[in-house]
Amino acid sequence: MAKGKKNKKPGIFKRIAGWFSGLKTEFSKIIWPDREKIYKDTVTVVTATICLGVVIALFDMLLQYGMKLLVG
Repeated sequence: MAKGKKNKKPGIFKRIAGWFSGLKTEFSKIIWPDREKIYKDTVTVVTATICLGVVIALFDMLLQYGMKLLVG
């Protein structure tokens, strides 16, 4: 090994700049969905949420009715 040569880590600002550069590269690889895909997915999520809410409400009413029968 030659004298005076040290394996030195890059400074904090160079590491941060490198991180942002890598981040930009990764973001350019993302395939963003189009408007139609977002619309379909949103409708699906809202529909599933409403259906699940109805099922939970029915189950809750059934349990309340059962408890009222047991308690009096």
